[in-house]
Amino acid sequence: MKKLSINIFSDGADLNLIKNLNKKKIISGFTTNPSLMSKAKIKDYKEFGKKISKIVKKKHLSFEVISDQHKNIMREAKIISKFGKNAYVKIPVVNSKGKSNIRSIIECSKIGINLNITAVFTYNQVKSIYNATNKNNSKVVISIFAGRIADTGRDPHDIILKSVKLTKKNKRVKILWASTREVLNIYQANSLGCDIITATPDILKKMNLYNKNLQKYSEETSKSFYEDAKKANIKIL
Repeated sequence: MKKLSINIFSDGADLNLIKNLNKKKIISGFTTNPSLMSKAKIKDYKEFGKKISKIVKKKHLSFEVISDQHKNIMREAKIISKFGKNAYVKIPVVNSKGKSNIRSIIECSKIGINLNITAVFTYNQVKSIYNATNKNNSKVVISIFAGRIADTGRDPHDIILKSVKLTKKNKRVKILWASTREVLNIYQANSLGCDIITATPDILKKMNLYNKNLQKYSEETSKSFYEDAKKANIKIL
């Protein structure tokens, strides 16, 4: 773990998990989104944001806007940015109708709101975000959905490498590997020079398996199958 240069963010909306993970040095920040908040049955967004901000006072925090229209995105962005000095506003690169949110991204960046541009799938999107924000003072995270790209049968390594190369000279712009599917992705993202990766608590738990003896792992797996069959009283003979 000490050899990893990448920053690891936890992805979720469970306040108790966030509280526990905030104590761990390996976790550098937290991200959430409307889908995760819905799963956690969050109804009052402002209250939720303020509660997390009281728990996580120094590490990165990303909260996503929920509106489609530019005017409302700007209003929400200003509210979210006041949750704390460490708060970043997540704005999808396109809205639910496929219309670019670049106007909102530019205006937020110009007034100094720190941003996490999400739902990024193409290098052209990365370039448009970078060109729109690289001369402003705000900090910008570009979240590339590597896991979802891989789900389509495409290797996300190329877009990550090109994006890292594009942004590496600008310290205010960071590339984030999003939609992480397995622990291996953390090591892959690290080797590609990615700045940040998000991972769910379930994936983070598996990090203690690093370099585990595979023969022992094989034996433990076989034992678990055997014991589960006994508990379930499954019989063939």
